[in-house]
Amino acid sequence: MHQKICVIGCGWLGFKLAERLIKNSYEVHGSTTSKTKIPSLKQAHIIPFVVRLSPTGVMGQIDDCLSHCKTLIVNIPPGLRKNPNSDYVKQMTFLLEHIETSMVEHVVFISSTSVYDDHETFPVITENSPTSTSKTALKLVAVERLFQKNTSFKTTILRFSGLFAEDRHPAKFLSGKTNLKNANAPVNLIHRDDCISIIMSIVQHNLWDLVLNASALTHPIKKTYYTAVCNALNIPVPEFNKDVKSKGKIINSQKLVRLLNYEFQVKL
Repeated sequence: MHQKICVIGCGWLGFKLAERLIKNSYEVHGSTTSKTKIPSLKQAHIIPFVVRLSPTGVMGQIDDCLSHCKTLIVNIPPGLRKNPNSDYVKQMTFLLEHIETSMVEHVVFISSTSVYDDHETFPVITENSPTSTSKTALKLVAVERLFQKNTSFKTTILRFSGLFAEDRHPAKFLSGKTNLKNANAPVNLIHRDDCISIIMSIVQHNLWDLVLNASALTHPIKKTYYTAVCNALNIPVPEFNKDVKSKGKIINSQKLVRLLNYEFQVKL
């Protein structure tokens, strides 16, 4: 058996990641916010723990979940679009207090390329590009820095673009909608399989103290791409408003490709 590894947040990405880790002989502690999900975690041979973040502290079995784990993957979406007033920074500060008193030596923190602004010039975004001053981005970057500056462990920040897989494609959400913005903007997406393989590579090669953008290397035009995907799925195509100037960005993942010697599995 490899060392134990902890996955905080066994949702749509975290559950599949835990399954891959187990296939690679890791023993996985996984958290869920719901007791009803415990049977499915057990069935997948994930050792389950109920953990909830709150404005007053971390509720549930957090210390047991972290117990004897030297590597931790933090995969807790901030949910700031649905609840922009939630105190994500305070919640994660409480989580950090528990990590500091654990055996954890290495952390992969799952972040987002939404920390970068869109612009009419479609700038190429690297890890050195300035981050946004929007409320959501400021909260996410603040949490990234809390992890990076903590001396109790080493952290690699992974900024993923929009996640998708066959069971969850953004084209399905856009299907049939009208008056959509940014028709000519570049698409920045990454398949869940690539997300998992990238995390695995970081853990297996001990690549820490990094910030990495992670997005598929191809960036088709939004209108063209989503129209083609909807046609392929035989669902109504979305309609875009071409009269409004498009804003967007191109996420550059060359640093990740170079350091991990990584080849993306899924191209757009």
